[in-house]
Amino acid sequence: MHAQRPTRIAGAGRHCTNHKRHQGAADTFEDLITVKKTLTISAAAIAAAIALSGCSGSGSGSSDSSGMPGMNHGGMATSASAAPAASDFNDADTMFAQMMIPHHAQAVAMSETILKKEGIPAQVTDLATKIKTAQAPEIQKMTAWLQSWGQPTEAPTHSMAGHSMSGMMSVDDMAKLDAAQGTEAAKLFLTQMIAHHEGAVDMAKTETTAGKNTDAVQLSKDIVSTQQAEIQEMKNLLATL
Repeated sequence: MHAQRPTRIAGAGRHCTNHKRHQGAADTFEDLITVKKTLTISAAAIAAAIALSGCSGSGSGSSDSSGMPGMNHGGMATSASAAPAASDFNDADTMFAQMMIPHHAQAVAMSETILKKEGIPAQVTDLATKIKTAQAPEIQKMTAWLQSWGQPTEAPTHSMAGHSMSGMMSVDDMAKLDAAQGTEAAKLFLTQMIAHHEGAVDMAKTETTAGKNTDAVQLSKDIVSTQQAEIQEMKNLLATL
């Protein structure tokens, strides 16, 4: 068992230094409330994403060596995507997986919301399908890592002080997306997902520099590569709507 050290996720905007703890107490409490609300919303999405991952194609291998990193959309077998990472890990690896799981789950939920709507441009629904299909297996993969490391699949509340899942949508944000229709829904989805992806990139970059587990670090690099490309794609799409 590795000693738990506070690990800062990029984008959080605060340092947990002793001389700032009292000054940042109110902000930290507000962050915890927001995160707990989001985790509640994400619970069903995580379960659905894992189920989706289990229904993916029957290809072999735990990574897509023939295409863009992190973009194995349907050829990843359940047993491969859930294969535990090597047991050599540190606190940064644990926090990365614990926080990226609900972050991915919300992206899946947002994608499912837009896919249920009528009158959405095909390019937007294609992107939503791509995001959903790519991130669901990664949720299962990170869950398996945490289980193999003997770590909880959700970050304990006390460990989340000073950390933030950057780019997460609030309860109100998700309600607005659910209520929007047609082109306005497409615009809102793209705007929200750009911010969501930017947050994931920040979190992944922290893991790339601070992580120890080779599989987790590789996933973080894949997330940066894939989601930066999708951010540009979404900006281009948004400009056409």
